[in-house]
Amino acid sequence: QVQLVESGGGLVQAGGSLRLSCAASGGIFMFNTMAWYRQAPGKQRELVAEYISGRGTNYADSVKGRFTFSRNNVAVYLQMNMLKPEDTAVYYCKIGAGNWGQGTQVTVSS
Repeated sequence: QVQLVESGGGLVQAGGSLRLSCAASGGIFMFNTMAWYRQAPGKQRELVAEYISGRGTNYADSVKGRFTFSRNNVAVYLQMNMLKPEDTAVYYCKIGAGNWGQGTQVTVSS
């Protein structure tokens, strides 16, 4: 099982940017699927971006054109631009079928 450590969350004004990181012990090159999810207070966890090897990356409609998923052999990233108050949530990375990060809080003020 891989250990995931997230970083990069914080408080930002609407229109600002943040870059989330999810570092994996032992690397991630052996996994075919990687994703970022988020969970806002009182809401279910939702998929934000999902990378599938050989197929590329899919994004939730709400973040298309604003968020960008990227990866290397040891980490995945989520570049978030033009942030909106409705992007406020705890963001989680997921590597493979069941490896989750601890979550990082993103708060966007209006």
